[in-house]
Amino acid sequence: MLKKTSLALWGAALFLAWNGLLLLFLWSRPGALPGPQSPQNPESSRLLPAQLLQLAQDAEAELRLQRELLLQIQKFSRLQRQKTPKPPQIASSTEAEFPVIPVLVLACDRSSVRRCLDKILRYRPSARRFPVIVSQDCGHAETARVIASYGPAVAHIRQPDLSDIAVPPEHRKFQGYYKISRHYRWALGQVFRTFRYRAAIVVEDDLEVAPDFFEYFQAVFPLLQRDPSLWCISAWNDNGKEGLVDAGHAELLYRTDFFPGLGWLLLAELWDELEPKWPPAFWDDWMRQPEQRRGRSCVRPEVSRTMTFGRKGVSHGQFFDQYLKFIKLNDRFVPFTQLDLSYLKKEEYERLFLQQVYSAPEVKLEELQKDAGRDLGPVRLQYRGRDSFKALAKALGLMDDLKSGVPRAGYRGVVSFVCRGRRVFLAPPSDWTGYDPSWS
Repeated sequence: MLKKTSLALWGAALFLAWNGLLLLFLWSRPGALPGPQSPQNPESSRLLPAQLLQLAQDAEAELRLQRELLLQIQKFSRLQRQKTPKPPQIASSTEAEFPVIPVLVLACDRSSVRRCLDKILRYRPSARRFPVIVSQDCGHAETARVIASYGPAVAHIRQPDLSDIAVPPEHRKFQGYYKISRHYRWALGQVFRTFRYRAAIVVEDDLEVAPDFFEYFQAVFPLLQRDPSLWCISAWNDNGKEGLVDAGHAELLYRTDFFPGLGWLLLAELWDELEPKWPPAFWDDWMRQPEQRRGRSCVRPEVSRTMTFGRKGVSHGQFFDQYLKFIKLNDRFVPFTQLDLSYLKKEEYERLFLQQVYSAPEVKLEELQKDAGRDLGPVRLQYRGRDSFKALAKALGLMDDLKSGVPRAGYRGVVSFVCRGRRVFLAPPSDWTGYDPSWS
């Protein structure tokens, strides 16, 4: 800063010195200022007005030139002051501090992608920090026109391979799942290999995001970077139906062993690990296998920060009418970046969470259904096998399917939810030793 200020002062001094020399030069030119006139010098009398006029014109031209020089010096000085970085603010995420994380929107043949993009562009706090990349498969012309209508607000890339995929005869009806997996691999490869981003938020074209969607990811991102026991941040709660969540405490976050997807953030290092073995189909269930999860967890919210409006798709509405369309989308802004989220670190979380679960009184399903709402204290429902879990989950309106033995939204086998205003933990015995992949 001192060097730039000195440069501006030196330019001003040069300006003054130059003008002084200019005046000296003009006054000293031969005939520039004729001496006292006399009747004996009539020729001098005739030349005097012309010489004075020429002198004035020369001086005016030089002064204009010097004025332009001074304006350039002032402009340079002002620009340098603007470029000088301000001191960083303590405990805040500034434009310079927060890394660039693109939002990758996977699209195909839904022109309703506009609903997804409108909310993303409305709620993102910074176009620089959160550029939007729409990767389109299928070659659907109407969807392409919708994406193009956003102009430079989004980057539109297209999957080049639209060919059919050779699949086993028994998977002929699952051709769509193979194309989705191929598209994911290509699009993530573009983000991490071609564009060389270090992290990305993945969203599909049938998702609508909450007002604090970006605030949530921005706050939890540093934890994902530092904690090797985490491998993703998800905006989704699989059991996030209206009556199963505490909407009054939308700031609550959890660790989960189940990969939720549906609006999730991953680091480039994870893609380095997954890309070489990326599956030909059913990529999300593949992510839930022990070989990929490797004992790691994701962070998920009490109240979802995404909701899906895409009933029609390759899954033909599976789970949509029963569960997905009832997922509550958070509607109030939670300032996550101002909250202390250190409780999500593995050791701290397990200590507090397991203490809360197994100190809660155990009740039977009939007692819970009879007394719910009278006593708001947390309670525990215990299951002792796959069939026991599925029966209790179904009775309570939870998703009862398991992937490699892991229940949706579960952590160490425990599923936390709300039943008629009361916190309930659907939990295995306290001597739980791990998931049984045969449970499905």
